[in-house]
Amino acid sequence: MGEIAMKRRLIAGAAALAVGMPTLVGLTTSSAVAAPVTGLPTTAFPLGQAGVPKSAHKSLGPGIDYFTVKHGTSKDGYTVSVIAGGKDFMTEATAQTQAVAVQDAGMTPVIVKFTRPAVADFPAADFWSVHVGSWSLKDKDEAAKVVKELKKAGISSKVDYTGDDGFQTSGPWSMRVVTIDPRTFRGSFRSSLGVSVAKRETVSSMAKAAGATVAVNGGFFDIHTLKNLRGDPTGLSVVNGKLLSEAVAGRIGIVLKGRTARITELSSSVVANAGGTKAVVAGVNRVAKPDELVMYTEEFGAKTPKDDGTEVVLDASGKVIAVRSPGAAVTRGTRVLHGVGAAADWLWEYAEEGATVQVTTTVTDLRTKRTIPLTPETSVIAGAIGLVRGGQTAITANRDGMANVNMILRRHPRTLAGVTASGKLILAVVDGRDPGNSVGASFIEAAQIMRWLGARDAINLDGGGSSAMVIGKKVVNRPSDGVERGVGDALLVLPE
Repeated sequence: MGEIAMKRRLIAGAAALAVGMPTLVGLTTSSAVAAPVTGLPTTAFPLGQAGVPKSAHKSLGPGIDYFTVKHGTSKDGYTVSVIAGGKDFMTEATAQTQAVAVQDAGMTPVIVKFTRPAVADFPAADFWSVHVGSWSLKDKDEAAKVVKELKKAGISSKVDYTGDDGFQTSGPWSMRVVTIDPRTFRGSFRSSLGVSVAKRETVSSMAKAAGATVAVNGGFFDIHTLKNLRGDPTGLSVVNGKLLSEAVAGRIGIVLKGRTARITELSSSVVANAGGTKAVVAGVNRVAKPDELVMYTEEFGAKTPKDDGTEVVLDASGKVIAVRSPGAAVTRGTRVLHGVGAAADWLWEYAEEGATVQVTTTVTDLRTKRTIPLTPETSVIAGAIGLVRGGQTAITANRDGMANVNMILRRHPRTLAGVTASGKLILAVVDGRDPGNSVGASFIEAAQIMRWLGARDAINLDGGGSSAMVIGKKVVNRPSDGVERGVGDALLVLPE
């Protein structure tokens, strides 16, 4: 995909129901110039007005470099966006209907047509939005008054910062970047799920417990499951060589081993074998769906969910040491197979107390078609979205479960990880949702940033309020929630 930004053009006044079409414009770049900090690119920042960003550098140890990067100025302000069906974008017909309602309420609407750009695995599409008014950063309260007036007229709306919308902006951007060069780095990379799979934990807590030099939040986690289980990663997770969450087959992740990092598509397989028959273990450390067999490990950290299924407890050798009803803890040194429906029937038939159940776990690199050895030095974080492959933008939003306007086009805080051709690991956190200080990035802009930083392959980890970078014991970015959020997992850079 070419490097593009959307330019906002609104039509109001007498043409209140006309359509303004944000056009796509190429980003300008300057010729190579001397970078202010050794180790950053020597070309202009890829977003906003051409120019080398302001930056500062600190060495955190052999091979570990930490940069702060700032670029651009604040020129965006606020508008009021009409909401229909819970969304601030809609069909043309709906936009026209909403605009008429705004007019009937005595206000002047502006309909904006825009295109959600195509990405590698998802086509472009046109949408419409309805805006009312325009205010500077200091006049947000005036926009809020309009929202209240529209509510009285039965129209749902919200105050919207125009820097978030994904159209052309001057910024500003505030980033934290860490690069780790394996040629001189003497530590290791690990993933962490904190004290348990089920529980969410802050990056700083996980970093402190492991003695990490650097840490960033990991992948997406399941906010739609049971309340006490929302630390579960939504994709493959391997910690110290142990599979703690199954893959969504084909989704991308980062494989860490020692001081090496590699980005690739992944799959996993867990199979239980008892009495000469095999059963697929569909999930690890998550709630079972109808007729599924799932496995809970000692790292789960919560009682297994109660349902009408059956559980068998396995010791380290695979011997069934107990058959029980769901809803109990997973004790140290054991695993629990939990079956619902047909899977429960399989357990009753083949996994009675005293029987042996062999569980085989396989993780496959889908690019090389090879099995990844699950050694104690192996970690995997795979709740992510592909951004860059082979040095080219390759945003896999559809395959990786994030193909929508909000994620592709709108700007958010981002946590990014990339690997250069020489094997250097790049970790970047772009702050956002912070009007006047940092606008964040869209998927497209995140890919441009990682290419600018030299990534041959790059992924988008969890973002928004989850985005956090910890150096030593300090959170160095500005989490958009105002405080550090508990997350599912973290990527750690350890001193040894």
